[in-house]
Amino acid sequence: MSIKEQFTKYIHQLQDNICAGLEDIDGKSKFVEDKWERAEGGGGKTRVISNGNVFEKGGVNTSVVYGALPETMQQAFGVGESNFFAAGLSLVIHPLNPHVPTVHANWRYFELYDNEGNKIDSWFGGGSDLTPYYLDEADGKHFHSVLKNAMQPFGEELYPKYKQHCDEYFTNKHRNNEARGIGGVFYDYLRPVDEADAAHLVSFQKANGDSFLDAYLPIVERTKDKPYSEREVEWQEMRRGRYVEFNLVHDRGTLFGLKTNGRTESILMSLPPRARWEYNYQPEAGTPEAQLLEYLKPRNWINSQPIN
Repeated sequence: MSIKEQFTKYIHQLQDNICAGLEDIDGKSKFVEDKWERAEGGGGKTRVISNGNVFEKGGVNTSVVYGALPETMQQAFGVGESNFFAAGLSLVIHPLNPHVPTVHANWRYFELYDNEGNKIDSWFGGGSDLTPYYLDEADGKHFHSVLKNAMQPFGEELYPKYKQHCDEYFTNKHRNNEARGIGGVFYDYLRPVDEADAAHLVSFQKANGDSFLDAYLPIVERTKDKPYSEREVEWQEMRRGRYVEFNLVHDRGTLFGLKTNGRTESILMSLPPRARWEYNYQPEAGTPEAQLLEYLKPRNWINSQPIN
């Protein structure tokens, strides 16, 4: 079985596992599946959950697309006319209760071919990150610890390296580099040097994907029944506005999907159902809302210490 066949099989299994885990903790809503086809080649399975006991809106999507590389992407990759293959799982979950964090994750694989069909490049990418509205430090420590433990067998240096990549990537540069959330891990362009290395990277992807529910569900379980008021909802919507800004202005996956004629409904599934923008809003000093902003800076979450 080729690397792309192995990875395609895996993301469909992972989609089933993650959806089952999220449905179980929600206890009410089920994912609705929408299969779609891309005219230029391939398609995907979009699964959406909404109006649940826990999850207000969320999606766990898989796509396997291929064909001629659009001109805009040729320019981005610095190549001429060529063909591509891309497979991945992408998820975003927006909970109802403001005390439950939003979570995002994706794991993907890309191949690039010349006009004769020879593979000329390939790479893996992925990661998971957490976007809380209110935060207990223990939640941040738990999330980061699970991600670190998943990566550790593949190299002690990987978690700190990919955590830093995540801290640098998920920022709204147009807002003074304000972080979208408390990060996690993010990696891209992991190019295998041979077939053995490609198999190693598939195992690495599986370890990261398989850790997702362990990283997220205990936090959901601890926070989903906390009481909240309209004040907390308004703050949640303000922070969701920042989430929207990042996804529409900076996110590579969103831009890639739109530029390769991906399915717009699936690509924009990441956006929350409600968001808010108020002119020059600043939370009152000493409030839990102001405290969150102090956490939106690079931090050693394993030991819960700011990084100077």
